[in-house]
Amino acid sequence: MPESSRLRNRPCLIQLLFWGILLSFILGFTAEVDAETKTTPAKSPSQSPVDFTQEIQPLLAKHCYSCHGPDVQEGGLRLDQSDEAFKKLESEATAIVSRHPEQSELIARISPRDDGLQMPPEGEQLKQAQVELLKNWISQGAEWKKHWAFEPPRKQAPPSTQNQEWVQNPIDAFILKKLEQKGLFPAPPADRVALIRRAYFDLTGLPPTPEEVDQFVNNPAPDAYEKIIDRLLDSPHYGERWARHWLDLVRYADTNSYERDGNKPNAWRFRDYVIRSLNEDKPYAQFIKEQLAGDELDQVTNDSIIATGYYRLGLWDDEPADPLLSYYNELDDIVTTTSQVFLGLTLNCARCHEHKIDPIPHEDYYRFMAFFHGLNSYGIRSDQLSFNQTDITGTKLVTRYAELDEKQGELKQKMRAIEETGIKKMSGVDQRRSETRERKKLLEEKLAQFLEPAQMQEYQKMQSEMQELNAERKKLPPRKMALSVRRSLKEPRETFVLLRGNPHVKGEPVQPGFPEIFGGEQAIIPQPSAEQKTSGRRRVLAEWIADQDNLLTSRVIVNRIWQHHFGRGIVQSPNNFGQLGVPPTHPELLDWLALKFNDEGQRFKALHKLIMLSNTYQMSSQFSEEAATIDPANDLFWRFNMRRLSAEEVRDSILAVNGRLNSKMYGPGFYPQISKEVMQGQSKPGQGWGDSSEEERARRSVYIFVKRSLLTPLLFNFDFADTDSSCAVRFVTTQPAQALGMINGAFVNSQAEHLTERLLKDAGPEYPAFVARAIRLAYGRQPQPGEVDRGVQLIKSLIDKHQLSERQARDYFCLTILNRNEFVYLD
Repeated sequence: MPESSRLRNRPCLIQLLFWGILLSFILGFTAEVDAETKTTPAKSPSQSPVDFTQEIQPLLAKHCYSCHGPDVQEGGLRLDQSDEAFKKLESEATAIVSRHPEQSELIARISPRDDGLQMPPEGEQLKQAQVELLKNWISQGAEWKKHWAFEPPRKQAPPSTQNQEWVQNPIDAFILKKLEQKGLFPAPPADRVALIRRAYFDLTGLPPTPEEVDQFVNNPAPDAYEKIIDRLLDSPHYGERWARHWLDLVRYADTNSYERDGNKPNAWRFRDYVIRSLNEDKPYAQFIKEQLAGDELDQVTNDSIIATGYYRLGLWDDEPADPLLSYYNELDDIVTTTSQVFLGLTLNCARCHEHKIDPIPHEDYYRFMAFFHGLNSYGIRSDQLSFNQTDITGTKLVTRYAELDEKQGELKQKMRAIEETGIKKMSGVDQRRSETRERKKLLEEKLAQFLEPAQMQEYQKMQSEMQELNAERKKLPPRKMALSVRRSLKEPRETFVLLRGNPHVKGEPVQPGFPEIFGGEQAIIPQPSAEQKTSGRRRVLAEWIADQDNLLTSRVIVNRIWQHHFGRGIVQSPNNFGQLGVPPTHPELLDWLALKFNDEGQRFKALHKLIMLSNTYQMSSQFSEEAATIDPANDLFWRFNMRRLSAEEVRDSILAVNGRLNSKMYGPGFYPQISKEVMQGQSKPGQGWGDSSEEERARRSVYIFVKRSLLTPLLFNFDFADTDSSCAVRFVTTQPAQALGMINGAFVNSQAEHLTERLLKDAGPEYPAFVARAIRLAYGRQPQPGEVDRGVQLIKSLIDKHQLSERQARDYFCLTILNRNEFVYLD
């Protein structure tokens, strides 16, 4: 039977498999954090102090700022500034009276009352625990601290703990201290199969082979796990895995979006640059400078030019209704992405007015924008390349191209002179024809008639020489172009505050400057030298962001590294460290990691190893009813959270398990097969979607061509990143399209057939060996008691009960193997 028809006759089985898989997905673990349930128990003045920045300020911001914040101060009360919050109100009452909650109008208004004056006037009222928290804070003196993120990281020694034996490194001390304060205990260690799978997926995004699992499980050496980490960090797959996290942040895609969604030529070079940089363990400061100012550095290299493609990755409208507004939208995208990705700040909230929550004036947004005002737009409709493509061809090749250009130019001039000699002898009609598109045809038809034989012979000789030069040119490698910043202005445009963010209504002019919350440091822009091609403004900004003394840069990046190892950051809003962000669960640990990262040269691999060697990372995901009652969201890390594989990991694991994964690195993206039905979602179905070979389609998912208007369905179903803006955290959903795609999708069904072929080669035709090998390949572990028998029974029942061929039955069994929760979840 042809392979294409093997899985065709399956009506009864489809229902059985679909509902089984759908139920398993629904029952699968999905971690959800509900901010409303994170209520801090009330504290009395005799207890530990109430933390203003972590407990009080977020409460005020969420429930009070809309009426008593930067824009509106009803009743004369403003609660976002300390010097205003303690003043007398229009009613002559005082909202906050230090150490006297009974005299504080704030407490009176938020407490339950029947006179219609309870605050907030609309929406959900504060819970009693929150009211008590505010009372305790006032009783303790109502200390109004600066937001934690706007204070420098503090050096501190890891805390002492009762259970010193569990502390493998300082990370464990910080985690265990908080657990002990709550009377909690860390979960037991993960078993070795779970641990090696966790390490492989975290660092490479690929599963270990059964042989690699066995080697680790059977290795009693105390440094066996450490050696695994070292080997994975040295693997080229490490860069492929961790580059995807960075690409999410910088809104990477290969197209521009909007209706036409045209290509961004050579965007893939930026993706490859990120992979190489991570594999080389490039210091983070250098990584920052290359992306923000790679064309302004002392040593400009191909990599630093490619890195400036960062500025060209965003959306671009090739036919805007308002070109000026469109340009400022491009700048806003750059300000937004830069401030969120590198600083964890939402500067974009101050585009139209003063920031609603954080102390960021309206002017700060435009001072920050001024650093980028030498950049030109991505392009214009008639010229979509001049401002975003830079020639990075090697010196020797450039020289050879230049030599050919010169020879061909001289030859064309000589040929043109001979042509004009003949054209002057032609009729007036033909002379005018020579000035049109008909010139080439005219010369072919009549030139020989109006030249002397010697002239024509010389002309034909020149034609032969030109053909030889063209042939030589074709033999040369093509020029290398990079998506990048090109033609940045040496004298940037003047920057104005735009009233309500409208570029057509200019306010006061501003100069480049850093946000005031960083202490008022002045941005000093050196006068550009005569040979300098740009203003140098972006370099000043890049060096300030990359400086180890920056309040936020190191905190933000170590939080991101932690996030991708544990499923969430110490700060759970990784792009927002401001006052509406989620406060850190372990602020002391965050500062310790940030300073440690700086001290060790801002190298990512050392940080990975430090985290992964901790007992905190090596815990199992074992559930504890007692711990879940006290800390249901696992904010204190009393266990390791289960996690579902990312979209790319799901697809890559399928290819790895069936043996078809193509490990080829770098180069232009490939195009997976997409059904015609999905293509219909485009304004012009199929436009801009290429056709790749089957070998190319077996490459890792990081190399898929990312078309904003046509995301690969399997990746989309498993929560691929939003490419329109910086994506700091991907959603993790459990929804029917995942089960439908995994059990009915053409890709997974075809890959199940390839898995069957591999199993027949590896294990032979005997059912028990076939089933056992499938379990080992897919899950890494040994089959559990009775598991092989159940697999064999499934294959036989598909043959006997559902009248499938033996090959179809094996294919269906492999399909079920790829559809188990265990395949798409870790731990």
